[in-house]
Amino acid sequence: MRAAALALIALALAASAGAGEQRPTAAELESELVCPVCETTLDTSNAPVALRMKAFIRERIAAGDTKSEIKAALVDQFGPSVLAVPPKKGFELIAWVLPLAGLAVGLVVVGLLAWRWSHTRRGDDEPPDDRGEPLDPALERRLDDELARFEP
Repeated sequence: MRAAALALIALALAASAGAGEQRPTAAELESELVCPVCETTLDTSNAPVALRMKAFIRERIAAGDTKSEIKAALVDQFGPSVLAVPPKKGFELIAWVLPLAGLAVGLVVVGLLAWRWSHTRRGDDEPPDDRGEPLDPALERRLDDELARFEP
């Protein structure tokens, strides 16, 4: 019973994702593409080239093009920098992996430093080593007298 419900939900989600690919909206595409002049998404740009790109998107949607076809046409014309999100393949994969790798390395370094700090601080609680030179007898007598003043 649960498996059937999960399969039905998965099919519904897949159908809605496919509908976005087959029948994209202008707003959807404008938020996923960047103006090559001002380097903001098309939905926030009013640069002349952004206005032409918006008109192109509306024409292609009316002609029945898919989201991938419209993006591919704009990438062919302006280059991959027109995509707001870099593709998750090839050399652009570095844009996705590098921040995660940096975060992992940072966590390891912080963990090692914390471990090292906690282990070096532990020695501060131990009494000092008594292997040094003995005190001068006069100084030792004075120390004993001073300590005796504080005892009840």
